[in-house]
Amino acid sequence: MLQQTQVDRVVQKYEEFIACFPDFNSLAKAPLRNILQAWQGMGYNRRALYLKKTAEEVAGKFNGRMPGTVEALTGLPGIGRNTACSIAAFAFNKPVVFIETNIRSVFIHFFFSDRTDVHDREILPLVEKVLDAENPRQWYSALMDYGVMLKKTHPNPSRKSAHHQKQSKFEGSNRQVRGMIIRILTETPHITKTALIKRLPAHGQKAKNTLQQLCKEGLVKISNGKLSID
Repeated sequence: MLQQTQVDRVVQKYEEFIACFPDFNSLAKAPLRNILQAWQGMGYNRRALYLKKTAEEVAGKFNGRMPGTVEALTGLPGIGRNTACSIAAFAFNKPVVFIETNIRSVFIHFFFSDRTDVHDREILPLVEKVLDAENPRQWYSALMDYGVMLKKTHPNPSRKSAHHQKQSKFEGSNRQVRGMIIRILTETPHITKTALIKRLPAHGQKAKNTLQQLCKEGLVKISNGKLSID
């Protein structure tokens, strides 16, 4: 949930989501439509799809318990090595090395303040050198909190990263249209493509293209000319 979404928006939604799906088995068995309804307001709905697919694998292959190795975690849907390492560190307190935006900010601020093109491959060895191997969970938590503080008191150091991308405007974006389509289909399943597009008159071709992409990703299904989220 915290990927590309601010903590303030996540806190309340996290509590509501866990109340609906308290374990992997309940999440695995839930219809995607119900999961997306609980996810409403978070955006980037593909994350909810990955959560369901991951829950299905954890329930089926790991008896409902999240695996604790980076290798096993990396094999789950939507989880790359960086995310796998962060899960290993926070959930299992393992001394693995990873970078996220606030960690990146701290190291750029102290070690690369005179640069504007800092690559993560330059930061990772530094993270490894100073990592508290005895209590990585607490160390990473403190480091990320420090990064948040830096952004409040200094120009955002992450802007000096070679990986920094300014988020596009939300109004009129594909992200906005995706959210609209998902909301319509969670509230009114089994409608035709024509009926759906008519409910988005201001977005025309963008709505058609976005719907096609959602179908390709597996978020939306089409059967007998009707659209739905299973």
